[in-house]
Amino acid sequence: MEKKIYVGTAGWSYKDWVPNFYPKAQSKSFDWLEFYAQYFNVVEVNSTYYTYLRPNVVNGWINKVGDTSDFLFTVKLHKDFTHTREYNTQKARAFQYNLDLLRGAERLGGLLIQFPYSFAFDDANVAYVRNLFEVFDQYKCFLEVRHASWNNEKAYSFLRDYNVSLATIDQPQLGKAIEFDTVITSDTLYVRFHGRNEEAWRQSISNYGSKQTYEQQNARYKYLYSPGELLDIDRKIKEAYDRISKVYVIMNNHPTGDAVANAFELLHYLRGEAKLTIPLTTVTAYPRLERMAS
Repeated sequence: MEKKIYVGTAGWSYKDWVPNFYPKAQSKSFDWLEFYAQYFNVVEVNSTYYTYLRPNVVNGWINKVGDTSDFLFTVKLHKDFTHTREYNTQKARAFQYNLDLLRGAERLGGLLIQFPYSFAFDDANVAYVRNLFEVFDQYKCFLEVRHASWNNEKAYSFLRDYNVSLATIDQPQLGKAIEFDTVITSDTLYVRFHGRNEEAWRQSISNYGSKQTYEQQNARYKYLYSPGELLDIDRKIKEAYDRISKVYVIMNNHPTGDAVANAFELLHYLRGEAKLTIPLTTVTAYPRLERMAS
């Protein structure tokens, strides 16, 4: 059975993607999401982690991708539920309302529930996650945990009971960071790439809590995967094909558009080295993509 492959990036609204993806000269009617949706079939919404969006914003997204039949949004859960862990029924309903708008328009891929590195596997945390699964049980959920203690059969069994996908993440292997491993706990594989910039990642940890510029905050994600690394990733994802029906691949190495370039490359490999429609802006910025462009 042919796999449904969704490849995209974490977010789309980045000024530093001009001109490596978005063209430098833009008309007043030019819209970044409309442009993005011409080339990718999924985007992960990260702004929902920081704020409760107005429904008209979500309806605007739906309208902007109206010309693309298979485009989906995956949505990151607000930090009130995962980091501060202070939420109530009102907040849950507000978040669900926007998810329902996307689902009603057949544009919802699922809900990303991302916990910090400090969220280790223990009975209390499992109970907390179980409650979240029950709050959002009407949606497809992807759980991202970063601590290696979740790498055990008891955790996998727990997720299978709720048909929740354990997100596969690629990140620098520091401390007790969970390794890149395509563990299958549902019929969907969700893979996120944070880059492998170990030095910047260490610096980010040491600067935690201090005031930083936008560039300093995002330096740890500045990483362009090599063709060799992407081919190895392609192989690992395909090894899971016989156990899944759908795969989401989200590139979060976003500074200067590296995520865009790597998304095109990985999509090329996952689709059997098929030629892709790639904008001239990106081919110019990343000449190694030229052989993949139609």
